[in-house]
Amino acid sequence: MTNVPTGYDKHAFEPFAVTVDLAVFTVRADALQVLLVERALDPYAGSWALPGGFVLPRESAEAAARRELAEETGLPGDVVEALHLEQLRTYSDPDRDPRMRVVSVAFAALVPDLPEPRAGSDAAQARWVRYADAEPLAFDHDRILRDARDRVRAKLEYTGLATAFCPPEFTLGELQQVYETVWGTTLDRPNFRRKVLATPGFVEPADGPRRRTAGRGKPAALYRAGGAGALHPPLLRPGGKGGGPR
Repeated sequence: MTNVPTGYDKHAFEPFAVTVDLAVFTVRADALQVLLVERALDPYAGSWALPGGFVLPRESAEAAARRELAEETGLPGDVVEALHLEQLRTYSDPDRDPRMRVVSVAFAALVPDLPEPRAGSDAAQARWVRYADAEPLAFDHDRILRDARDRVRAKLEYTGLATAFCPPEFTLGELQQVYETVWGTTLDRPNFRRKVLATPGFVEPADGPRRRTAGRGKPAALYRAGGAGALHPPLLRPGGKGGGPR
């Protein structure tokens, strides 16, 4: 620990708290869904909110996010630890929390379809809710949720993030469903397949037998996430600059 400079008075500044909030998305029942908790305590007791809570004095924001997610939703520890958490932004409006000045560090995460969560800690309930049905939420969580959805939509264009919604081995049809669900549009199947397979490092063939899908065609080949950090060229949303997989 560094020495405190001579003459520095930490009490000269009004104290405030730091919290974390998590927008955790999945694709289930052909819809984009978000993990929500019902608050058991005031303020906003009985209202739905994003999982989250206060950062402890000797804790990083990311560690607090993983701890709160596990405590409030009952998701398995190995699932929580394996999550790719992306810091979204900091929310610092002075009146965002009626208790005191609270600054929140928000994170976004994507997961494959998981069992129903189990509420714990100060959450009365925890459940997956369709994104379209999620609002209104407590605090400024509507704003955080919309910002997180916009970030995820954009990142699907130029990163392999969509594979995080999929199981370890998936078909190209399942990957296309992720894009269609998150973007809210329909994509041309042959064109999508061509663009995915032509993008270096996006996906790679998985060993093992093909998987029979709900359609009447032959079993589909399985793939897993490739090692590319960015997609070149990107898969732009239909109607965006330069077009996209239509």
